[in-house]
Amino acid sequence: MSDKKYESLKIVNIVAAGVIADSIDLVELSNKVEGCELNTKRFPGAVYRIQEPKLASLIFSSGKIVLTGSRSNEALTEGLAIIIKSLNDAGIDTIKEPKVTITNMVCSYDLGIKINLNRVAVTFNVENIEYEPEQFPGLVYRIIDPKIVVLIFSSGKIILAGGKNLVDVKKAVDVLKHKLESIR
Repeated sequence: MSDKKYESLKIVNIVAAGVIADSIDLVELSNKVEGCELNTKRFPGAVYRIQEPKLASLIFSSGKIVLTGSRSNEALTEGLAIIIKSLNDAGIDTIKEPKVTITNMVCSYDLGIKINLNRVAVTFNVENIEYEPEQFPGLVYRIIDPKIVVLIFSSGKIILAGGKNLVDVKKAVDVLKHKLESIR
């Protein structure tokens, strides 16, 4: 993200999901791995949190995993490696090459300008916009390509959700900027 144009772009959260084992005995996992919680009355999977990098994982008996809380691809990869090592150290077999992919990337960005949300709501394609200032102070804009939802605030700050990679997130920023320039 060294590109000056995107210097205010920050990854807030990365969610990834995939398969790390053929099956996992969650009782054994929660008993052997410190920091791993299992409460099947409340949730069908084990919750395992690590502190460095800060990451939470939901681990299911099917061998599937959901990871959340990462703020970079590197931290996600490092965290997954730590989780797999913890499972292996506890005697739980995992597959050699886990298939885990990013399912959602949430980013923040500052456009650096104030935005008249009423004008945006009237000018943009109505089908892709939700704006109810009595309910929520931001405008929801659904970009079709790339498929990303943008929360736009009058301060010029935006939240982008639904991206699978930074290329799509940056493309969504460019689409939004172009659209906003057309109504100035």
